[in-house]
Amino acid sequence: MKKLLAVFNHRSERFQTLVSYIIILILTICGVCIVCNIFNLQNEAGRNNNKVPLDLIHVREVLLSKDSEEARNRDDSCRMWDCINLYKCGQKGHDRLSVYVYPLQEYIDEVKGEAVSILTREYYQILEAVVRSRYYTPNPNEACLFLPSIDTLNSNLVKSNAVERALAMQNYWDNGENHIIFNMIPRTDGSTLKTDRAIMLGGGFDSWSYRNGFDLSLPIYSPAQQHVSDLSPKSTHLPRKNLLVIILPNVYPKYHRQIHSLVDDNPSEVLLLDKCFKNGIDYSSKNMLRCNSSRGKSVEYPRAYEKGTFCLYSHSVNAGKSDLMEMLAYNCIPLIAVDNFILPFEDVLDWTLFSISIREAEIHSVVKKLSRVSHTKIFELQRHGRWVYNRYFKDLNTITLTSLEILENRIFPHRARSIMDWNKPDDNYRSTFNPLFLPVISPKSQGFTAVILTYDRVESLFTLIQKLAMVPSLQSILVIWNNQNKMPPHLSSFPTIPKPLKVIQTRANKLSNRFYPYNEIETEAILTIDDDINMLTTDELDFGYEVWREFPDRIVGFPSRIHVWDNASMHWRYESEWTNQISMVLTGAAFHHKFWSHMYTYAMPGNIKEWVDQHMNCEDIAMNFLVANITNKPPIKVTPRKKFKCPECTNTEMLSADLNHMRERSACIDSFSSIYGRMPLRSVEFRADPVLFRDNFPEKLKRFNDVGNL
Repeated sequence: MKKLLAVFNHRSERFQTLVSYIIILILTICGVCIVCNIFNLQNEAGRNNNKVPLDLIHVREVLLSKDSEEARNRDDSCRMWDCINLYKCGQKGHDRLSVYVYPLQEYIDEVKGEAVSILTREYYQILEAVVRSRYYTPNPNEACLFLPSIDTLNSNLVKSNAVERALAMQNYWDNGENHIIFNMIPRTDGSTLKTDRAIMLGGGFDSWSYRNGFDLSLPIYSPAQQHVSDLSPKSTHLPRKNLLVIILPNVYPKYHRQIHSLVDDNPSEVLLLDKCFKNGIDYSSKNMLRCNSSRGKSVEYPRAYEKGTFCLYSHSVNAGKSDLMEMLAYNCIPLIAVDNFILPFEDVLDWTLFSISIREAEIHSVVKKLSRVSHTKIFELQRHGRWVYNRYFKDLNTITLTSLEILENRIFPHRARSIMDWNKPDDNYRSTFNPLFLPVISPKSQGFTAVILTYDRVESLFTLIQKLAMVPSLQSILVIWNNQNKMPPHLSSFPTIPKPLKVIQTRANKLSNRFYPYNEIETEAILTIDDDINMLTTDELDFGYEVWREFPDRIVGFPSRIHVWDNASMHWRYESEWTNQISMVLTGAAFHHKFWSHMYTYAMPGNIKEWVDQHMNCEDIAMNFLVANITNKPPIKVTPRKKFKCPECTNTEMLSADLNHMRERSACIDSFSSIYGRMPLRSVEFRADPVLFRDNFPEKLKRFNDVGNL
């Protein structure tokens, strides 16, 4: 027994010793792992903080022989899903863009013994911007995109064949897959670099050469931009002395005749600047001057753009001209007259917010169009243009980082900024153009405000107020009393309703009073409704508001109309017959964003508002034109109700039955389209109805039962 106990104790001691060794081994392994993790974290942090400038001293020379690998032609069919290996992106769970910059190398032509591509200061700034950014990775095995250190910014200054061979020699080229090429200035002969499957970040793209969703249109940077000092608020946000500035050397010669004719017809509105000559010698290029032959004055270029409210950007012999950026730098609103032109960062920027575009064929009549632009709109175009320039275009570092962010949005769309965010200025700036680009703020109150325009039909008004008060989404009612000869009824005589109600007596009997942005309107949604529209049900109004919430930039309403072209008279005609198409929703019963009331009151083009107030007609057509012109979208009709009757009128007394009224409304469409310079109304075969509408389904399971009953 003692022997057995001795053996057991001996084995127990050996077991304890073994367990101790195992514990020590586990602790050692854990310690090593912790140290390795700390080292990896420090190494990763070091990589992320590798913001050192590029080394220009230790540059390795690479001989480029005739037998070097040739790059294939540019693949014009490339798209993100077939010319980019997305499996290289997002490695190690990182959903961000990572860019590897090739080490600086100097490529020497073995035959000629000269450098293939000289690194310019601008390209060095681009490379340095990438290296200093959050996108940079020094590890090519972790890179999503690769950026060669070969300067291809100006195609006219590089030896194309040698550069293309040098690109093909890059260690990770692989037919250009996952590579980006900065090519800001294209060749003047129209040809392109043979970059195979590489993404081209370039300037001067047109719709024929641009691979949509793959290439990226860049602004052509001007060194003169860095010398532009901040403009004073007075010179920034007010119309200037000259309505339009045209720099003739920047315009293609075939348009010179039209431009000279434009200047002759509008000498006080257009400032035309040409080259400067003295004794037959052109001295403008050397001194960076442009001269006005009619006034005999010279102006420093590009500071000449500071003299105009609008500046013409047109086709030029020089495809790599930078005057578009110079216009924005001096806060001159670009008047873009280039057909099929891909604007810089067009994928994410809405250029309609800070520029005006016309067709090349319309250059001769542009002054007439520009003269109709209100001071309010000029102010907004200039202010938004200033913000866009400082945010995306002001220097090469900004342009580079913006380009990489757009590429990151394409590769990681789940993290991409929305178009609204790209075009939404800072919180302290409020854009007043499109509800889609308004700052995202919570409204003071939910629901809608009903704005009732009335004159003296008290009984019909009271009936309407009682019906509106039953709509759950109604927030308040605002009665606009348009009669100056008769006081509105006392509030005590109005129906007792559970919602706030206020009456405002106007100073003049104008139809535009229904669209005035009254301070009493605290909701974003406004229901404009006539005092005789009391046939709409509670469900119809509530459903109309729900549709508007999904489409806050549209006019959403009930009675609809269509505009048609009359081949016999060669004019537009207003049509009220029932058709499958609509292009207008009448504001006698329609929802719209309160922003459009502001635009109607303060930024209506031409004299449309004055004409409406004078003739007491077409205010609804004017509002439809205004919204369609800015959004390029049609209105939305809701519910199938077709008949809107006035209970206090007979058909012979109704205004809509008057033929003169119809002729006048047709004339409105003709006149408004002429003022806008186009027909902005869009026809559509669409109507919004509730889900399960007219389905044989239990009514208690439907949300909107009382819809469409005449």
